[in-house]
Amino acid sequence: MFDSIYSSTATAGQFFAMAAAALVTGVLYAWLMSFKVRSSRRFFLVLSLLPFIVAAVITFVKGSIGAGVAIGGAFGLIRFRSAQGSSEELAAILIAMGAGIAFGMGYLAYGVILLLCLAVLFFLLAALPIFEHRRGDEEKLLRITIPESLAYGGVFDETFARYLKSAESAGVKTTGMGSMFRLSYKIRMKNAAEEKAFLDELRTLNGNLEIAVLPWTEQQIQL
Repeated sequence: MFDSIYSSTATAGQFFAMAAAALVTGVLYAWLMSFKVRSSRRFFLVLSLLPFIVAAVITFVKGSIGAGVAIGGAFGLIRFRSAQGSSEELAAILIAMGAGIAFGMGYLAYGVILLLCLAVLFFLLAALPIFEHRRGDEEKLLRITIPESLAYGGVFDETFARYLKSAESAGVKTTGMGSMFRLSYKIRMKNAAEEKAFLDELRTLNGNLEIAVLPWTEQQIQL
């Protein structure tokens, strides 16, 4: 059961058995992960096919170092043409690729176990409060648009001290053809229920221009 189904060369029957196991388990794995990973429908379609794609590549290049290097370069090009995803998406892709390698080597049982058990483990770790002390979900990205005439150095300090545990500047950029500035801060609220009062007070200081509070991610700083 746990031995490779491949002999020295893969027969058509062995390949199709591998394909069936990889595709069925890949679809089930993508369906399970869709409950915990927030992403698009296209991502889960690709995730369903990824174990079989990797397995097919491993099967075809088995024993050929040159072909393996060429395929690795092609995967590298695809990586740099892809948008950066979340850590959950990256973990889901790595799990699928690891199982795909097992399928490609002919170890179907190991591939199935790897996909399904790691999906269950992902669920368990996400449900356990083992990282609650960090409370990374409290970190927010605050964007404040201010008129060009406003000297913003220290103007929000009193409001920040009243409502925030911490506020760290994440950059300044011009907007509106240079007529306004957009200030970015990495913040943590003292009390999430006071967010509206916090925004109302900021509006009185920035001339009622646009203010946004968003989940903190490094990618958003580039926008």
